[in-house]
Amino acid sequence: MEENQSAYYGQYYIPLQNLEQEILQWLRKLVDAYAKQAGETPVEHIRSRIKTAEGMQEKLHKKGFETTADSALANVSDIVGFRLVTHFVGEVYDIVERMKQDGTFRIVKEKDYIANPKPNGYRSYHVILECPFSEAESGTIRVEVQLRTIAMDCWASLEHEMKYKKHIDNVELIERELKRCAGEMASTDLTMQTLRDMIRKG
Repeated sequence: MEENQSAYYGQYYIPLQNLEQEILQWLRKLVDAYAKQAGETPVEHIRSRIKTAEGMQEKLHKKGFETTADSALANVSDIVGFRLVTHFVGEVYDIVERMKQDGTFRIVKEKDYIANPKPNGYRSYHVILECPFSEAESGTIRVEVQLRTIAMDCWASLEHEMKYKKHIDNVELIERELKRCAGEMASTDLTMQTLRDMIRKG
């Protein structure tokens, strides 16, 4: 897979890897500062990836753009993607606020799918960052950070598997059950947040 990525992104691949590591270090620094202040680790894990050549070409094709690496740099906001998985809903919003206050990277767009879930039940908070990238014609590229709770991440993983697996029986039933579970998990997330807040106030 890495050979395909390297071939597709060409001269941009190593700079993209370097940017990925730079943003990872920045996110970890924010989380460590939060943990030090709160006295506990708010994030279960942080993961990152450079979008695969196949995935990028498919996305560009669907959007009606050329499927080249140059087109990807200019037109796609998640060429590099990051996912922070927290224990509680409140921590998602706390970390987003810290990202804003820090100011290292400019936030150009936010999508709050926690407060406003997608029709299928998907919940997550998406932040698009504009990052310096001298190799791009514009001098910048955009990357995406997704923040969600453990419950949301579990749901999204299962929904992703169903979405990309072929020849599944009972698709409508599974979609209905996934949407129902999304609501139940969201309710549990909020209840857990409330209970934690009550415990800390007590």
